Amino acid sequence: MSWFFGSRGQAPPPDRDGGHPDQPGGGGNPGAEMNLTRAERKAMEAYRFDSSALERAAEAAKTLEKSKHAREALDLSKMQENTRQQELQAKAKEYEAHIETAKVEQKRVDYEERRKLLSEETKHQQQRAQYQDQLARKRYEEQLVQQQRVQEENLRKQEESVAKQEAMRRATIEHEIEMKEKNKMKLLEAELRAKAKVDRENRDINLEQIRLKAQEHRVTVLEGIKTAGSVLGAGAQAMLNDWQKVVTAAGGLSLLALGIYSAKGATGVTSRYIEARIGKPSLVGETSRFSLLEAVRHPIHLIRRFRSKPTDALQGIVLQPKLEERLRDIAIATKNTRQNKGFYRNISLYGPPGTGKTLFAKKLANHSGMDYAIMTGGDVAPMGREGVTAIHKVFDWANTSGRGLLLFVDEADAFLRKRSSERISEDLRASLNAFLYRTSEQNRKFMLILASNTPEQFDYAINDRLDEMVEFTLPGLEERERLVRLYFDKFVLEPAAEGQKRFKVEQFDYGAVCSKMAKLCEGMSGREISKLGVAWQAALYCSEDGVLTEKMVVDKCHEAIHQHKQKMAWLSEQEKGDHKSITGGKSQQSQ
Repeated sequence: MSWFFGSRGQAPPPDRDGGHPDQPGGGGNPGAEMNLTRAERKAMEAYRFDSSALERAAEAAKTLEKSKHAREALDLSKMQENTRQQELQAKAKEYEAHIETAKVEQKRVDYEERRKLLSEETKHQQQRAQYQDQLARKRYEEQLVQQQRVQEENLRKQEESVAKQEAMRRATIEHEIEMKEKNKMKLLEAELRAKAKVDRENRDINLEQIRLKAQEHRVTVLEGIKTAGSVLGAGAQAMLNDWQKVVTAAGGLSLLALGIYSAKGATGVTSRYIEARIGKPSLVGETSRFSLLEAVRHPIHLIRRFRSKPTDALQGIVLQPKLEERLRDIAIATKNTRQNKGFYRNISLYGPPGTGKTLFAKKLANHSGMDYAIMTGGDVAPMGREGVTAIHKVFDWANTSGRGLLLFVDEADAFLRKRSSERISEDLRASLNAFLYRTSEQNRKFMLILASNTPEQFDYAINDRLDEMVEFTLPGLEERERLVRLYFDKFVLEPAAEGQKRFKVEQFDYGAVCSKMAKLCEGMSGREISKLGVAWQAALYCSEDGVLTEKMVVDKCHEAIHQHKQKMAWLSEQEKGDHKSITGGKSQQSQ
């Protein structure tokens, strides 16, 4: 239609000033139009009127009216207009479809953003919950630490109060003793003064009495001498006159002396035999071997012992798996050695105190069917010169055992230390030599087990006589948990199940509490954990209602841990003091 109406015809050329003559502002004010923006210029062009195009359109319309194809041209223009309208409608529908698609896409984007937002909020909530949980745990731990500090402070105050009361009591006792001594001295002085005064007053009388007593004593002595001399002289004269009486008297005196010495020797031999066969040496503190006197006193115990069956060597002993395996091999070898009458091996058990060395020695003797005897190395030094004889008596007594004897020497480093050490006396060195002499060869009668906390102090000859060395370490976490459960059952649950009077246990998770206490008891030995079981019983007995609660159990555990730390602190201070004394002695020797 542009060619028909001329509305899109060519615009008239601009004038010299750059504008159209029929446009507003064109040609008249070019500077004002240059000041306009691009958008304003486009808006102004829409309102410009092209009169030449209108004239051409009018001429074309006149020509078309005169033409015979005017109607067809009109129909064609209508069809073109309809087609254009349909195209515009199709474009409008396509545009609406694009709009709907954009809306759907926007909804999808909104949903994705909302999902991401919810995910972030959930993540933030989880982080917030974790942070709050961490804060709660930290607050709980701080409360526990604060409670422990308060308990330690209260314990310290109680200890200080007890110490002050003890100091006051001691001061009071010392003051009373001092006052009594002063009163006694004053009374004695008064008595002495009174006696001296009486003696001064009666001096002449006392002297006369002394003279009379001395004169009577002298006369009596002289008369006794005269009488004895006359009797002895008459007897000697009669004996000398008769030689048969002299020979008879000499023979009788000889026979009397021979009888006395023979009886004395026989008595000594008999006593030594009885002591070796029946009696128990003075160095042996504890033994399972029955003497004749004990068998007469306790026949029931003797019968039970012969009826008892050998038990497991590790029954009731909790150790690390590798150590248990090694000790079980030793027990089996010892039992078979006794049955086959072979040579026993000498073993050294070393490690911290309370780790089960003595208990294993007893269990080993019972498992193998042997007797056991326990002696302490610290008992040898106070005996002085008698230590050598006492050691020989121990080994003589051990050699008379019919079942075989397991001789366990506890704290063996007390008298088996190095002979080159200056801290060992001559008597102790002689006892060590006697011990080395009696253990120089393997034996079929007794088995030697030495226990020590410091095996490095052993003399080299002692180490040469040992066939195997076994280290007992402190229990780990698993062993501590087994020990805590074992002693909790033994000292708490079993008595409560038996229905003992005033012995009840509160319902709580025993396993969880035992696991918790096992973690807390790090560094404690088996003996300390067993004492913890006794402490639980004591707490129950001193309670008002006779019920053991979870709090009481855990509190006793904390007290035991505090006491263990205090012992370790004392031990470190003692070791520092010993080290200073040793270094000081060496420096003095070097000077």
